[in-house]
Amino acid sequence: PGRTMITGLKQKLDYSDYARIPPDGKRYELLEGDVYVTPAPSPLHQRVSKRLQRQLEAYFEVSGRGEVFNAPIDLILTPHDVVQPDLVVVTDPGQVSGRAIEGPPALVVEVLSPSTREHDRTVKGRRYAALGIRHYWLVDLEASRIECYRAETGAYALVVQAEGDASLSHPDWPGLTISLAELWR
Repeated sequence: PGRTMITGLKQKLDYSDYARIPPDGKRYELLEGDVYVTPAPSPLHQRVSKRLQRQLEAYFEVSGRGEVFNAPIDLILTPHDVVQPDLVVVTDPGQVSGRAIEGPPALVVEVLSPSTREHDRTVKGRRYAALGIRHYWLVDLEASRIECYRAETGAYALVVQAEGDASLSHPDWPGLTISLAELWR
């Protein structure tokens, strides 16, 4: 008497567990049921993300090609994979539900910060490719560079990149040109 046995503890967390995490200003994500926590992003990170969002909106939203969302927004890829990318481009309106974006969107953008750069390049990149996210862009603040990857047979291959004050045109979206100078100024 007096002792309780805890049984059935989950080995992998799912969306219902994730939804119960209290808001504390940090970013929580689930990858294969494991929780990853990152601190709130820096002002520079937010500034560059916002400026890139405006350029993506000008291409996708003005033409009716899609919708651009910015963090924090939940992207539910599986019950055990719930992430909050910096920017998400959705071209299928059916993926936007009352609670989140559900299923692989057209494009996910991560702005690298010192605390996330390795994780975003490795663990997250591999998982995104495995779960069918076709386009994954990394914005490297330190190098003033954007790297655009496309999933090919379950892994990402670099399609195009640009740095400094260059302009970046993506072959999969004719007419989409990102002015990098606008991001860093």
